[in-house]
Amino acid sequence: MKKKAFITGITGMVGSHLADYLVRETDWEVYGMYRWRSPLDNIRHLINDINSKNRIHLVYGDLRDAISIDNAVKEVLPDYVFHLAAQSYPKTSFTAPLDTLDTNIQGTTRVLEALKNFAPNAVIHVCASSEVFGRVSKEKLAEMGGVINEECTFHPASPYAISKVGTDLVGRYYAQAFGMTVMTTRMFTHTGPRRGDVFAESTFAKQIAMIEAGLLPPVVKVGNLDSLRTFADVRDAVRAYYMLVTVNPIAGEYYNIGGTYTCKVGEMLDYLISQSKMKDQIKIEIDPERLRPIDADLQIPDTSKFERHSGWKPEIPFEKTMTDLLDYWRERVARGEKFLQR
Repeated sequence: MKKKAFITGITGMVGSHLADYLVRETDWEVYGMYRWRSPLDNIRHLINDINSKNRIHLVYGDLRDAISIDNAVKEVLPDYVFHLAAQSYPKTSFTAPLDTLDTNIQGTTRVLEALKNFAPNAVIHVCASSEVFGRVSKEKLAEMGGVINEECTFHPASPYAISKVGTDLVGRYYAQAFGMTVMTTRMFTHTGPRRGDVFAESTFAKQIAMIEAGLLPPVVKVGNLDSLRTFADVRDAVRAYYMLVTVNPIAGEYYNIGGTYTCKVGEMLDYLISQSKMKDQIKIEIDPERLRPIDADLQIPDTSKFERHSGWKPEIPFEKTMTDLLDYWRERVARGEKFLQR
């Protein structure tokens, strides 16, 4: 009998790329949890297979509704679970903290409780975030050799980050308390095609694509350009998640996963602009509304623990990730889609 994978948040950037990977690289049946109001843009290319039930299936569920989660798990009875669904935008969490905490912490608890009751032998990935580490001081970073390892103390800098601390701890609790094979990851910045336009590199790429099409004046509006980030490609990330659950999964373990290319947000923007035919006309303007009350900084990961365990390494270079992201927005603009200016 074929194995069954269950992806919560299949309609998101990461979930959709993971579905692509599993359909392409395995013979598993892939089940994706979605809400009735979830936009299907990221999985539009899978709709024909979903309609014909050709290895990929959609199951209704909402992280804030325990009954729907129970029903989804009972319907699928998965062998592998990738819990990716979340309120994933840090800036929104400042204005909607309770929704963020409920969705991410209690939502994760609802998923794991359903799995404990109905699919206790599943191999489970719970996705936390590098945001749990927050604002790591230069002194602390120096103590760790200039990178953030798994034992770095948590110092979350947003309600979103706090919610991901809870997500991380809930996942580890279910492994330790109930003997479930649950592993958590702290994924550092990852991006690529289908990235939501509320995130810095994606809104920059969208603005550039709209400027090229004459839909915006030649000004890219930005927030904090001094924040340091290490970038990974989403397609490398989903390969890591597959290896997490298939290469000697160890209950209760937790791993940093991320890329190797580190630069300031401003330098990332400079690269995107350099790829535009209008690079000589485009200006940059600070937009106060794009600044967070507190910004996580110095996000440089030590991923050696996961690399030693699984053999995974990132393969896609920064330049391809950013070019593919820019082309993704160019294609959407060329189709005549309309966007909020954010």
